[in-house]
Amino acid sequence: MELLPRSPAEFGSARYWDRFFRQRGQQPFEWYGAFPELCPVLHKYVRPRDKVLVVGCGNSELSEQMYDMGMCEDIVNIDISDAVIRQMQERSAGTRPKMSYLLMDMLQMDFPDAHFQVVLDKGTLDALLTDEEEATLAKVDQMFAEISRVLQVGGRYLCVSLAQAHVLKKAVEYFSQEGWVVRVHQVASSGDKQQFVLPVFVYVMTKFRKIPDSAAQILEICPEEQDKPMRVESAERLVAAVKDRQHYALLCSQISKTPCREQVSLDLCDKESGKPRYTLHVVDSPSVKPSRDNHFAIFIIPQGRETEWLFGTEEGRRQLAASAGFVRLLTVALHREQHYEGMAGIQAELSGKVMELAPPGLPARQQVPFLSVGGDIGVRAVQHCGSSPLSGDYVVEDVRGDGTCYFRRLIFLQNRNVVQSEARLLAPTPLPGQKKRRKDKKKPSPTEPPGAIDKSYLCCEHHKAMVAGLCLLGGPDALPGELAVLVVGLGGGSLPLFVHDYFSQARVAVVEIDPSMLEVATRWFSFSQGDRMQVHVCDGLDYVAKLAAEAPAQYDAIMFDVDSKDLTVGMSCPPPAFVEKPFLQKVKTILKPEGVFVLNLVCRDAGLKESVLAALRDIFPLLYARSIQGEVNEILWCQAGPAGRHSPAELGARARALEGALRQPGRPWDGSWALADMV
Repeated sequence: MELLPRSPAEFGSARYWDRFFRQRGQQPFEWYGAFPELCPVLHKYVRPRDKVLVVGCGNSELSEQMYDMGMCEDIVNIDISDAVIRQMQERSAGTRPKMSYLLMDMLQMDFPDAHFQVVLDKGTLDALLTDEEEATLAKVDQMFAEISRVLQVGGRYLCVSLAQAHVLKKAVEYFSQEGWVVRVHQVASSGDKQQFVLPVFVYVMTKFRKIPDSAAQILEICPEEQDKPMRVESAERLVAAVKDRQHYALLCSQISKTPCREQVSLDLCDKESGKPRYTLHVVDSPSVKPSRDNHFAIFIIPQGRETEWLFGTEEGRRQLAASAGFVRLLTVALHREQHYEGMAGIQAELSGKVMELAPPGLPARQQVPFLSVGGDIGVRAVQHCGSSPLSGDYVVEDVRGDGTCYFRRLIFLQNRNVVQSEARLLAPTPLPGQKKRRKDKKKPSPTEPPGAIDKSYLCCEHHKAMVAGLCLLGGPDALPGELAVLVVGLGGGSLPLFVHDYFSQARVAVVEIDPSMLEVATRWFSFSQGDRMQVHVCDGLDYVAKLAAEAPAQYDAIMFDVDSKDLTVGMSCPPPAFVEKPFLQKVKTILKPEGVFVLNLVCRDAGLKESVLAALRDIFPLLYARSIQGEVNEILWCQAGPAGRHSPAELGARARALEGALRQPGRPWDGSWALADMV
């Protein structure tokens, strides 16, 4: 039986609907949104004494259920199909005396002005607004004008819709320009298998007298999980918010039926601020064989550890999921701007939402475990927030790592998943979540000094590899009496501090373009200047160019560890200008003949990376590359002098000899790494 129209225009044809309802017979036809799902929203806006008009009623049971449930009784239903009006009159005859069915076109209604408190539309606007042709839009304007005319001031137009972008935008713009309050509710799903994957929405347009020359618009959205409306500033933002929820529904539908070939990422936002509160990654493990209890688990990443390789990369999360032994693992990262009430609070907050992301084949009433490292949510304490014209917003925070160690980190919020600088703390200040203080003990002062920085420890693997590159200068006996080192890029100061402290003969010059970073390094990372450590606040490009013109062959080692502020380029370290051939030639000019140039390269663009390497080889005939496992970083050691190429064994021997010279009494060396491991 063919019920679909030949063209969208037939949705507005009485002949089509007469044929539709004759062929369908007495069986009710619900476009979308059954009464149990719509009831919570309708109860907010329909009062028992309201006079209600239902436009385009069809043979839906909605009016009958509203009547029978006592929501209201004075209901007038209209439709352009004579067949369905007669059908519905017969169905309610003698049982619902206060409800009526009338054959009437909603574009030309016979009711007097301000006759109803509520106009209810379930799918009628969607059926009419099938395209954005001029004739269609004219009909919609006529429909809205008629609804406005028959509604009292303070009355509500309730429109049940799938909220296609052009439909929602038209309704919102029309009524908001008329001075009405517009609120969009997402209808909570019943959990049953639905005819439509997309969620159902109810537009609630409340009529107010139009204030001349008033530009104020009140636009709100109520997601299904909350009653309190969220204000949005424009029709475009409202349409975008609805689209986000539609995409989420499609995603949930898709991953509930088939395994994810690629990891899926999404943010769950805070209800009050609208800022991201949780970042979720859906990770499926095809190699894991399903059993009774291993279908699905939730893994809470401890605060401050979301940037670690295991949790912050696709490959790391894939290994985590496989080792956990679940078919689907949902990792949950916590955001620093948010407050969390422990593991139990997070579990209560997420338990309903995460089940929407469950894998296919999950047994009914299956207990889904919440996992973490050590059974808690970790510790994160923000020590300082700041903003710089050059680096943007940044934060200094203390976090607990794996075990009992605490670390201090500098994060640039424009790239919040990357740790800019990191240092281990010897004696961290008391942090939230640590042992509670007894009430009779004095609370710490806000000015209490931070925990001491462990200067013997290099947290960043790429910094260790950069230090190891100094073995190219020769063994400890071959090192110059006074080692001149230039470091471009200060950050928290860990790299220049280590070189300063462990190479007692080194004089270190640091170039940093951002004065805010010098303040951060000094205040929060125990960086200090002295006779052998000087910071020049200027552009590294200008500093090198000036030295090349005035004082060539000055440095034994030059280290570039400078990030790019331009996130549109496929190279985040260094900025492209630092690896152009004319500038590299200037770097060579200020480097001594036997000196070494060490570059931290972070480049995801394969073509760009190859061009950088080609430029380096043209200037520095000897080039060694050291990849950092699990990271994009690659450390390049470059030399232009006549020294021959060294084998890995020779480099390892040099590194061991150099490390032996650096490990001196009174100079503690962290035993977790060795220079030889870095070559």
